Amino acid sequence: MRIFQLAILTTTFFLSMAVYANNPKIKITTNLGDVTLELYPEKAPKTVENFVQYASDGFYKNTIFHRVIPNFMIQGGGFDPTYTQKPTRQPIKNEAANNLKNQIGTIAMARTSDPHSGTAQFFINVADNDFLDYTAPTQRGFGYTVFGKVIEGMDIVNQIASTPTGPGGPFRSDVPQKMILIENIEVIATADADSSNPQ
Repeated sequence: MRIFQLAILTTTFFLSMAVYANNPKIKITTNLGDVTLELYPEKAPKTVENFVQYASDGFYKNTIFHRVIPNFMIQGGGFDPTYTQKPTRQPIKNEAANNLKNQIGTIAMARTSDPHSGTAQFFINVADNDFLDYTAPTQRGFGYTVFGKVIEGMDIVNQIASTPTGPGGPFRSDVPQKMILIENIEVIATADADSSNPQ
């Protein structure tokens, strides 16, 4: 009986550890198509928790990609279709010193010049932007926190990145002239445990 109970406990332990090791998968539904992300909670725990909470709360429904720069990045998640900025929770601590790089297809936190000002906005890199990486714990060197990557739908990301831009709302440039709507962002699954170690 004790051996049977021990076996159950051991199995439960390893199953719970496997679930813990898994990485969340996120689907961004846009009016151009879907983009699937894998997030890295082991590398950027507070950032992933923050992003997942906004997604779970429905915050990103009917927001837009408001800043698009070819060969650089696409940014969204903070403004509605009238270019009204949505109210957010308190900013989170910058976690850019996690050895993840701003490479093509990675998602990172947008922020102001204050390194610890990230809230809901994010961007997806469409180039290798190493100048955005962490270099030192200073205002200039903190960099931008990478917390996941695109695993499906990079063609949609590139389509967004190539859309014509100009002025829009309060912005003088870089706004898609045909609105790119984020219809929803939702948690859809967890990845396999052995994908929890990004390169």
